[in-house]
Amino acid sequence: MPAHIEDYALLGNCRSAALVSRDGSLDWLCLPRFDAPAVFAALLGNEENGRWRLAPCDPVEHSSRQYLDDTLVLETTWVTATGRARVLDFMPLGEVNSLVRIVEGLAGETNFEMDLVMRFDYGRSVPWVERLDPLTLSAVAGPDRLILCSTVPPHGRDQHTVARFRVGAGERQVFSLRHQPSHLPVQPGCDIDEALAQTIDQWQAFAARCPQVGPYSALVRRSLLTLKAMTYAPTGGIVAAVTTSLPERIGHERNWDYRFCWLRDATMTLLAFMNLGYFDEAQAWREWLLRSVAGNPEQMQIMYGLAGERDLQEYTLPWLAGYEHSQPVRVGNAASAQMQLDIYGELADAMTQAIKGGLPRHPRSAAISRLILPYVERIWRQPDEGIWEVRGGRQQFVHSKVMAWVAFDRAAGLADTTEEGRERGQHYRQVADEIRREVCARGLDPSGRFFVQAYGSTEMDASLLHIALTGFLPADDPRFLRTLEQVEQRLLKNGLLLRYDSDRCSDGLTPGEGTFLVCSFWLADVYVLLGRQAQAQALYERLTGLCNDLGLLAEQYDPAGQRMLGNFPQAFSHIGIINTALNLHRAQCPVRDRASCS
Repeated sequence: MPAHIEDYALLGNCRSAALVSRDGSLDWLCLPRFDAPAVFAALLGNEENGRWRLAPCDPVEHSSRQYLDDTLVLETTWVTATGRARVLDFMPLGEVNSLVRIVEGLAGETNFEMDLVMRFDYGRSVPWVERLDPLTLSAVAGPDRLILCSTVPPHGRDQHTVARFRVGAGERQVFSLRHQPSHLPVQPGCDIDEALAQTIDQWQAFAARCPQVGPYSALVRRSLLTLKAMTYAPTGGIVAAVTTSLPERIGHERNWDYRFCWLRDATMTLLAFMNLGYFDEAQAWREWLLRSVAGNPEQMQIMYGLAGERDLQEYTLPWLAGYEHSQPVRVGNAASAQMQLDIYGELADAMTQAIKGGLPRHPRSAAISRLILPYVERIWRQPDEGIWEVRGGRQQFVHSKVMAWVAFDRAAGLADTTEEGRERGQHYRQVADEIRREVCARGLDPSGRFFVQAYGSTEMDASLLHIALTGFLPADDPRFLRTLEQVEQRLLKNGLLLRYDSDRCSDGLTPGEGTFLVCSFWLADVYVLLGRQAQAQALYERLTGLCNDLGLLAEQYDPAGQRMLGNFPQAFSHIGIINTALNLHRAQCPVRDRASCS
């Protein structure tokens, strides 16, 4: 049975990622890309769906884990009755996809067992395993090959690859697993010591560029490292999470594949990178963004693959039992075909924030705006599936209309100073004003006192916080202040925000989910806008207190069960850690910059 979500550590090489639990079991690994079929899928099933456990054979008296300073090299220390040892787990940075596990004796003698269960295609295919030499195995199934190199002779047992060994003080054993296409000759492995040293140096050099953010510096650096690890280096795309189908409610159907790149993340990601001085990463993300959305604006999607792929067809994996029997297990994401008006505002806002943050104007951005905005002008009155990607039918979501306003507001601000540009900017401003008038007329509750989730609704939605965060209305506007009160009264659960009340709002799925963590970061940002610094700080510290011992956060949190829910780690949550820290620490902070764009 898989561990609790918060018990996992992230390993990554900016191409793929793995999750390893406290007990030394590596339960999730997709190769050669984040979105490739998993070769270890025990996270969503059981050990026979693939895992790699490396741990002491004898009872463990104590264990601890940490990342080596400012890296993704995981150090797990084990203490048994006879000895003390540590395991270093890491994925070397570079073009070769591999994972290394080093066992080092620290005191006495410690007995270890290695149990490797290789299962390709999300745990379905048992590979053909052959011995290349006494210390090297090759496993092949279809297009993929895994090569295990070790300093301990492995042997087969019931379609597992196992080894038992002992390490004394000063001794070590090394295991490496690398991936390559099966049709190519077996490639030589890397020098392990050199790979470890280079990986440590590269992660630490990346983290060293991060400025101090007061008392939040360590949290910010860890979140920044996490976002970097979730970046697909060849293209600059950033996955929303490295997993699929970790449930938003245990035992139910709210299970989605997040191993893709959402346009919605664009503005917040750019802000996080630029405000910390990581302009190369911000520029790579913008380049990915502009390549992905190129073409007919009517065909623009809300998410894309790592290289901008558009075909993200959703299907299920019936042979996997699901995380704690949460079914179905999904691959692909049908929401990629949904209509979500807010993405046009996110794109325009991202372009604006990029220029304000110091990136040079992109030669294609103006042309893309001239293509997209006439299309948005035609469709902004239509209902859509909204920011939460509901599967219960389209509605006139207020957040979607607010973000349509953002598209025209930001475009008006970026219009050039030529006569044609001024005329275009004036037109964009007129459309923005028209959208704002409609939202302020139709987006309020029947009493006209506060905004609601959708036209004609009486329900609340955490996305309404963007009314202030985007500058649609000032944060101190009475209508927004009353909206904020309603959001707090109806959606706060043990001090954390729900997206909406799924028992009352029909989204096409069985009701019930955890609190959506990025929504609480939005709430803290609103408190900053309102000058409620103490409230913002208290909420931020409550949120960051939910991080696991390694500083990682999932998508959601269940206050009743006191456990994380949803895909892990979640980019949106870590973007929230960074941006809200900057909002609390800096006088001229990102949230004020964004809200003052209009």
